[in-house]
Amino acid sequence: MQQHLAQPRTPARIPRIRRIRTLRGLFAATAATGGLLAASLPGTAGAAANPYERGPAPTVASIEAPLGHYAVARTTVARSSVTGFGGGTVYYPASTADGTFGAVAISPGFTGTQSSIAWYGPRLASQGFVVFTIDTVTVLDQPAGRGRQLLAALDYLTGGTSPVRNRIDPSRLGVMGHSMGGGGSLEAAKSRPSLKAAIPLTGWNADTTWPEVRTPTLVVGADGDTIAPVALHSEPFYTSLPATLDKAYLELKGAVHRTPITPDTTIAKYSVSWLKRFIDADTRYEQFLCPLPAPGPTIVEYRGNCPHS
Repeated sequence: MQQHLAQPRTPARIPRIRRIRTLRGLFAATAATGGLLAASLPGTAGAAANPYERGPAPTVASIEAPLGHYAVARTTVARSSVTGFGGGTVYYPASTADGTFGAVAISPGFTGTQSSIAWYGPRLASQGFVVFTIDTVTVLDQPAGRGRQLLAALDYLTGGTSPVRNRIDPSRLGVMGHSMGGGGSLEAAKSRPSLKAAIPLTGWNADTTWPEVRTPTLVVGADGDTIAPVALHSEPFYTSLPATLDKAYLELKGAVHRTPITPDTTIAKYSVSWLKRFIDADTRYEQFLCPLPAPGPTIVEYRGNCPHS
């Protein structure tokens, strides 16, 4: 009987009333928690967090530290198990709790092996990257060959037989290299514009002009380099890159051609920042690149475009 005495609710009114009550509850909860629910409401500020951010907010201490936020595991890739390059060692964050990571392949220089670049493995992996320090097919391979091998190494990392393929976001890849390996990183970036970052370290290449490169590139030179003098290699590399490209030139003070093959805080600091900014699109690292770093005890000069796109 009471059903007949009550005002009937039409089907159209029921969901409307429920929506009003639901929204009132959300607004009340948001007010009570200081806006913590804002990200759950479409169109509100804070709704577009970067899904590629990995690790805590950076500080100068964290990017200069020998090891970062992540514990690091590694696996060896035998030369006999791959084609197109000489095998190497993969370093990667041991935890999968944060999802997939960007990946970086690194080439040694002329006559060098992966042992000469091994320090980059745990240093970069602990900051949230999968890092592949490779051996080349022969120690005498030229930059163009090293560029092809860097790309072959990335293809292996993201391919079906890679033991770490499920840890990698194949859309976020980069390359680095020392000496002819640095020249090779430019070759790789030229060949594959989809790469997110390139870092030639005291690079050497007979080709010193790179207007075709579309990958954000940090060129690192050394003021005392007599094998690849900056005036003949690193500076022309940098100036020939497109003016509209996100690019930078870091010249190390009191450094030589072989400086990048031993642990170096300045190289690590700016390499981590560059890779984070462009492979992870993590603008939290922009503060270390812009405004442009000033000359100092370890830096002759730093040139670049600011702000980065």
